[in-house]
Amino acid sequence: MSTTDVTPAPTGTTGNTEVTGTTGTPRNTAATPPPTPGAGKHTRRIAAVVVGLAAAITVLLCAFGLPSAGGGPHHAPLGVTGPPQAVAAVQERLPDEQWDVKTYANAHALTEAIHDRDVVGGLGIGADGVDVYTASAGGQQISTAISGLGTGLAEQRHVGATTHEVVGFGADDPHGTGLASLALPLMFGGILPVLILALVAPGAATLRARLGGVIAFALIAAAGVTAVLHYGTGTIDADYGKTWLGLAFGMLALGLPFLGLQSLFGQGGFLGLAVAMMFLGNPLSGLATGPYWLPDGWSTLGQLIPMGASGSLLRADAFFGGTGAGGPLVVLGVWAAAGLAMVLVALRRTGHRGEARTRG
Repeated sequence: MSTTDVTPAPTGTTGNTEVTGTTGTPRNTAATPPPTPGAGKHTRRIAAVVVGLAAAITVLLCAFGLPSAGGGPHHAPLGVTGPPQAVAAVQERLPDEQWDVKTYANAHALTEAIHDRDVVGGLGIGADGVDVYTASAGGQQISTAISGLGTGLAEQRHVGATTHEVVGFGADDPHGTGLASLALPLMFGGILPVLILALVAPGAATLRARLGGVIAFALIAAAGVTAVLHYGTGTIDADYGKTWLGLAFGMLALGLPFLGLQSLFGQGGFLGLAVAMMFLGNPLSGLATGPYWLPDGWSTLGQLIPMGASGSLLRADAFFGGTGAGGPLVVLGVWAAAGLAMVLVALRRTGHRGEARTRG
């Protein structure tokens, strides 16, 4: 009996398909790529960034939308003068949560109270008509609301209404458009110099020079902004020097904390404050509306932030002869002092490190 040896056929390959044996059975030899190291970690990071950004957008909407949605008079002090029965009727008609009514003996006392910022405006009730006293420079929306009250009261009494602007904006900008647009210049006046100077002169060794740059920028930028408000838009026609120094102090009260956080905690500290100012400082500043137009809690918070305090200081200096400037000055002073203290701590650390290297 004979034995037949079967020699395996040679192996042939075509592309990624290998043919083996006598049967010619194809086998796919394309290798499955190995898993990328850290792919799961990158996926988790991307998911965290997406969720974080979505949450940030939601918070941004709340910060900008909720105060505006709840906008309106909130415990705004309103002066009223006239016959006792008419004044009492006005007090009963106006909601307590919107208006804090104060009575005055005559129109002169009422206008003095507006100049002293004891009230935001007022109504003078007479037999022949209703006099409406407004202070648009203290808040355009509040003044419009007071005008509406006076018109409604006059219609109810079947008399006419006459509006008197007690404290207004400049003649070229009666609606205060220039003041309303000041929030972003104030905010970026604190952010941009710190950010740009860190790129131009990075490192702890240049911190003293960057501190001087932030101070110089505040003075120069405030001079330019004041010039625009005076001579460009005509929003302000008061003393240029006082307005300039107030705006410079406001920019410095933002710039110094930014510089201090950056010098102590790096860009993380800088970005944290920048986000807070973007989300809270701009919508709560009250520059466009005045603080009494925002809900009570939002208004209080806004006046504790440099942009809100800067706006209030500007109103006080430019339109009310400095009345009401004390509170904003204290707020700005605390922010500026805190920022300067952080910068000094960072400078001291830099000095200690330099001494240690010298001794070594």
